[in-house]
Amino acid sequence: MESFLNTKWIATAASIWIQCTSGASYTFGIYSSILKSSQSYDQSTLDTVSVFKDIGANAGILSGLLYSTVTTRRSRFLSGPWVVHVAGAVQCFVGFFLMWASVVGLISRPPVPLMCLFMLVAAHAQTFFNTANVVSGVENFQDFGGTIVGIMKGFLGLSGAILIQVYDTLCEGDPTTFILILAITPTLVSLLLMPLVNIYRTSTVDDKKHLNGFSSIALIVAAYLMVIIILDNIFTLPLWARIITFIFLLLLLASPVGIATKAHRDSERLLQGPSPETSHLMDDPEPMPSRKYTEVQEPVEYHEIPGEPGQAKVASSSGDNLLEDQEDDINLLLAMRTVNFWLLFIAMICGMGSGLATINNISQIGESLGYTTIERSSLVSLWSIWNFLGRFGAGFVSDLFLYKGWARPLFIVITLATLTFGHLIVASGFPGNLYIGSIVVGICYGSQWSLMPTITSEIFGVRHMGTIFNTIAIASPVGSYIFSVRIIGYLYDKVATGEDNSCYGTRCFMLSFFIMASVAFFGFLVAFALFIRTRRFYRQVVLRRLRHSSRS
Repeated sequence: MESFLNTKWIATAASIWIQCTSGASYTFGIYSSILKSSQSYDQSTLDTVSVFKDIGANAGILSGLLYSTVTTRRSRFLSGPWVVHVAGAVQCFVGFFLMWASVVGLISRPPVPLMCLFMLVAAHAQTFFNTANVVSGVENFQDFGGTIVGIMKGFLGLSGAILIQVYDTLCEGDPTTFILILAITPTLVSLLLMPLVNIYRTSTVDDKKHLNGFSSIALIVAAYLMVIIILDNIFTLPLWARIITFIFLLLLLASPVGIATKAHRDSERLLQGPSPETSHLMDDPEPMPSRKYTEVQEPVEYHEIPGEPGQAKVASSSGDNLLEDQEDDINLLLAMRTVNFWLLFIAMICGMGSGLATINNISQIGESLGYTTIERSSLVSLWSIWNFLGRFGAGFVSDLFLYKGWARPLFIVITLATLTFGHLIVASGFPGNLYIGSIVVGICYGSQWSLMPTITSEIFGVRHMGTIFNTIAIASPVGSYIFSVRIIGYLYDKVATGEDNSCYGTRCFMLSFFIMASVAFFGFLVAFALFIRTRRFYRQVVLRRLRHSSRS
């Protein structure tokens, strides 16, 4: 039993369960109304609190720094991903508990800046849970980084819909109780499961097969949630039906332990009869020295297009020397001195920022185009499914093509080009446009959250991956603020009329989404530049490392 609990498979299952409760920031729409009424906020004040939610949920530099520190220490105490989970659990409980106490009157009504701080702390916990689970997953499955990131990010994307099912089943329409549940549930789940989340030096030929098992569960859960959401928006489900559907959801979410059990048995069988195809299996939960994928000085050679003078020195070695482990992966400060970091950051502002701005305004867009309340509610609810499909699908598909020689940044190019058309569909205003547009934008937006961390680990190394990808993730709230407030909000107010400053028709958002389509196209050009700069590096370093690993 102890050997089973100390494997990367049970660590993956535990990380999935933690991810399923970590997306409390995605449920703001559930409790925002009681927050507004109990604190006597106007809409602009509530939007200010919401901005701090977005900042907290995306500014994960501290979680990345903490992860890098505690996973590289040789100390027996305060080392390992569990420390990051504890930090996230404390913030989650403190932030949401103080918000709940303010709403029920347990403490006196806090001033707006203090409420913003409560929201910032509560949402900031998400970055700690996410960093610990995603980066430890990449370290456990370095040869399938895209797949494991897609799984972890996918379940995080589904967590909003899962928590809303908790609200519908247990809270009976009481958002005040839901705030208390958000304080307790993610905290308890993380504290109970964090001892299982570790880094292991294990690798077998069956890794991909069992990862596909976790992927299948993710797809089944997403499909089930989509059916429940659609049914709930068409019919009013009685309480007994909600309880039954919720119990079945919990059974689906328990199924990753079955995959972990089967994977462990296969590993035990391979240990008893080792084959040349199987690498050494060691159940030693120590941090793995990650590989150095690029030079600190960002040498021009590895960016050069094949056929140009000056070949890639970083890939000039032959055989195993090319894949030799090194200790000095690029840290955040050194990464920020490279062109590739800023190309990726700008591309994410264009992709993540415009995508987040779309979901933040999709209800108002639907209202201006004459969509019913039920239709608008369905669009908002189903966004989590499209977001999941993008997060999961981009990681899974990019891994498949990476082994065929396709550099992963090419998929950012493809998704940003597709996102351009998605914004144009929203801008067009034809009947049913939001159904098509929300699917396209949702999938493309989710894709960025899977591709960006994986590309970060491949270009800059795994050791400081948490710090670097969380820094790049700041592009999401930055872009959202620019597009939501400075473009969509500003242009909407210019054409709004009447006492309630409302607007109806395609003119309300058409120009805004034409602008965002142009921005997405600019991001496509920036991502294409990143692809050109790194394609030789992917072919001569990353791909050869993967092929070497599959032969070992």
